[in-house]
Amino acid sequence: MKQNVKSKRPFIGAENFELSRSFYRDLGFEEVVIDPKMSLFRWNDTGFYLQDGYVKDWIDNTMVFMEVENTDEFFQEVQLLNLTEKYRSAKVSPVQTLSWGKECFIHDPSGVLWHFGEFF
Repeated sequence: MKQNVKSKRPFIGAENFELSRSFYRDLGFEEVVIDPKMSLFRWNDTGFYLQDGYVKDWIDNTMVFMEVENTDEFFQEVQLLNLTEKYRSAKVSPVQTLSWGKECFIHDPSGVLWHFGEFF
C-alpha cells in the first residue's frame, strides 16, 4: 500500500467524561468537541479521541505511549499542575531511566495508563 499515513488516534474511554475532559485540558491537550459524547484531544500533531464510555476491563488494559522531547522537564511541568490533588484517582509516577530511554507514568481519573517518555 502506498498511502501516506497522516495520523494515528486511539479511542480512550472515560468513567466520568466531564472529569476526564477537564483532566486532559489541564494536562495540556487542546480539546475539539466532536459531539456531546466524544472529543478529540490534540497536542501538536498528535491526538486521541476521548469518549463517554466505560468498560472496566478495557480501561484497565489501556496504555498509551507519548514521546516527549525531554522527560525530566515534562515531569517537572506535570508536578506543577497538582493533578493528583485536583483529581483524586489520578496518579503520577516519577521518571525512570531504562536501557532504551526515560519515561514517567500518569494514570488519568479513569485509570488509563499513559507513558510519557523519550528514547536515547
